Amino acid sequence: MKRDGIDPGALPGAEERTMLRDSLRGFLQTHWPVATAVERAEQPEAQAALWLGLAGQGVTSLGSEPFEGGLREITLAMEALGRAACPAPLLGAALANLALAGQAGAAASLLAGLHEGNRRLSLAFASLDPDADAATLQWTADRISGTLRFVDAASTLTDLLVVMPDGVSMAWVALNAPVAEIVATRAMGGPGLGEVTLQGAPFQAWQLEAGTLVDLRLIARVALLARAHGAARRAFELAVDYAKERQQFGQPIGRFQAIQHKLANNFIALEGVRLTLEHAAESFDLDTAQWRYFASAAVAFGATALRGVALETQHAFGAIGYAEEHEAPRHFKRVHLDTLALGGAAQARRELAAHLLDDAGATLPEYDLGAGGNAFRAEVRGWLQTHWSGERKAAFDRLPFHDREFDPSFALDLGRTGWIGLGWPRGFGGQARTPLEQLAFLEVMERAEAPRIGAAVQANALMMFGTPAQQARYLPEILRGEAMHGMGYSEPNAGSDLAALRTSATREGDEWVITGQKIWTTTYWGKYMFLAARTDRDAQPQHAGISMFIVPMDAPGITVKPSTTMYDGRFANIFYDGVRLPADALLGPLNGGWKVLTDALANERGVVGGGIVLKVAHAFDLLCADLRADAARRADPLVRDRIGTLAADIEVGRQLMIHCAELATSGTTPPEMGAISKVF
Repeated sequence: MKRDGIDPGALPGAEERTMLRDSLRGFLQTHWPVATAVERAEQPEAQAALWLGLAGQGVTSLGSEPFEGGLREITLAMEALGRAACPAPLLGAALANLALAGQAGAAASLLAGLHEGNRRLSLAFASLDPDADAATLQWTADRISGTLRFVDAASTLTDLLVVMPDGVSMAWVALNAPVAEIVATRAMGGPGLGEVTLQGAPFQAWQLEAGTLVDLRLIARVALLARAHGAARRAFELAVDYAKERQQFGQPIGRFQAIQHKLANNFIALEGVRLTLEHAAESFDLDTAQWRYFASAAVAFGATALRGVALETQHAFGAIGYAEEHEAPRHFKRVHLDTLALGGAAQARRELAAHLLDDAGATLPEYDLGAGGNAFRAEVRGWLQTHWSGERKAAFDRLPFHDREFDPSFALDLGRTGWIGLGWPRGFGGQARTPLEQLAFLEVMERAEAPRIGAAVQANALMMFGTPAQQARYLPEILRGEAMHGMGYSEPNAGSDLAALRTSATREGDEWVITGQKIWTTTYWGKYMFLAARTDRDAQPQHAGISMFIVPMDAPGITVKPSTTMYDGRFANIFYDGVRLPADALLGPLNGGWKVLTDALANERGVVGGGIVLKVAHAFDLLCADLRADAARRADPLVRDRIGTLAADIEVGRQLMIHCAELATSGTTPPEMGAISKVF
């Protein structure tokens, strides 16, 4: 399984993987149709014929050489099998290819038969399986006896690979009578697994490099997760289609909010699984130093998330999902079986906790943000060492928490770099840096616990909807670090239901008169307020009568009443009593404020989601450092399990963040992806 000196350019590319996915799905639709999948799964001869066909497609060679396809291609193929409810023993073939590629003699003969489709095998991890009941074996110098349980696709196998007691050697056993007996195991009422009993079976052994078999076990869990993901994704797609068609109370059930929320949550979970799976497989293929961490994170999140998706989609189907004639039951079973194998999520959480709590100085792995992002990250770190360190930072850190949100002198210093306008177009004085460079900046600022700067949403609104005069007046102030803008949205009876706001703006001659109340306003101390007010009380729908204004916070008629929060921060109730503004305080079209507001938020949402997860990631690193210093808490299994859960969730958040940045770089950012990132 050596991968030293891999040339990424020699590996299959994204286009080739797309072709593999589409080709394999088409092949399975023809040769393993949905209508007969249940019956065929009970027929060893049907599975043997399918395996020959898959060999003809080159699938049985995946993992044998980098250019033949690595873990990314293996997971794609496993997902296709999951979608089709096909129990072909691809997992064993892939693991054998990874373990034995390049070896001569008997190993080469075994792989040749495997690639031709004449051999079908599984790898039993035996003593390395976290389940103590997985194997009861007795070994002599050249014979093996005993029982192996939970063997994948056992009824169709010609050969078996078994991990030997030393944990570094692997035995090859031909499953011939009378030395081998295979009994199918009904798991969750379905076929697929089996119990293999060996009676003095001869074996051929190979010693592998130290750690190879432990790595193979992790790769196997990633591949099983991919198969479960394929099954769960297919069930979800069926549930979405069903929600569009199933009528209840005279309308499709997909119109009910309960169903919409269920499906939305499932989609977010599936996207999290997809992205972490892809990242883990890519990290392995490119021999990234932290690939094991990323693989454990994918399994820790995915194994739990996919079981939740399976339960929720099954519930969405109602009674029809319990009939074996429907696809849903086979996908439900596949998800639960594959996500529990080889220790499942619990084992993965233990691995994450070991990385974070048992290694002195461990942190969350740092992402490769590309040449530009990595270089800029280093540049910002260097600048902060000069401008936000020593006594200056120490004095700031000694302030009460509610006074540590903003530092005027720091904002002015940062304003001289131009970095407040990192992502702004150059025409507005910005630097037009890439989304990955923007994330690099956010990451370093969070790790340094630097004060807030800028007014990203308000700047976006000004650039998209402001008049030239407004842009010339307000944007340079933001860019230089001279002005912070608050957001005046929520009201006592219009928090999440922003369209119901009541604060009014009435035109009187050349002025606007603002009257009303805003609550939960955080940046109440800023120079301006980006305020939503109703300018047409009779508009239908309600959001059609809202306009946006830029309000100077020193205007007469404004009363600010701060409140202390549970975390020693502050927000304010702000009262606007006949506040008079000039006509040009209106930003964007009259009664068009909803579009100004939502477009500005949508343009920033992916980065906002990234900012949230980077903040959480930094706090999590601090938590792990505290736990490493406390031997009792560090050893607590409940603490360690929770750390593993949090680490996996953070990895999903980071992957959603990176995905949004990559989409923005390509110029195609679906609005739902930014929303998913922020919601998660």
